[in-house]
Amino acid sequence: MSMMRTILSTILTTTILIRTVLTRTILTRTTLTRTVATGVAGFFCVASLCAGVRADDLNDYPTKARVDYVFGCMKANGESRNVLEQCSCSIDVIASILPYDRYVTGETVLSMNQVQGNLGNQFRATEIARTAVDDLRRAQAEAEIRCF
Repeated sequence: MSMMRTILSTILTTTILIRTVLTRTILTRTTLTRTVATGVAGFFCVASLCAGVRADDLNDYPTKARVDYVFGCMKANGESRNVLEQCSCSIDVIASILPYDRYVTGETVLSMNQVQGNLGNQFRATEIARTAVDDLRRAQAEAEIRCF
């Protein structure tokens, strides 16, 4: 909570500073450029602080899981810089939609669905397994729309 207060205080201070500079000085091209640059820098500084708070709260995907996803995605879609960025975006979108434990459950069920026989049938027949796969597929579809 104190981190949020610090962020809000920084936003308020930056806003007051920009308003003061804009209203109390004669804006020449140089002053305006400096003011805009200061405001933009302040905004990105505050935005990065807010993103840091949110990432700490919501980022429960381990790096290894993200890298494994990106490698598999690149194998399926091509191995170029553009595909790397799209696949990285894709796992970020999935991570924003599904908690990591639901992602692992969905991936496990998908891999077990490929098993022949009774063991594979046990994973295909349960409602929990179907729900986990459906959630994962929805998140993947959203990621494909946003990133590819």
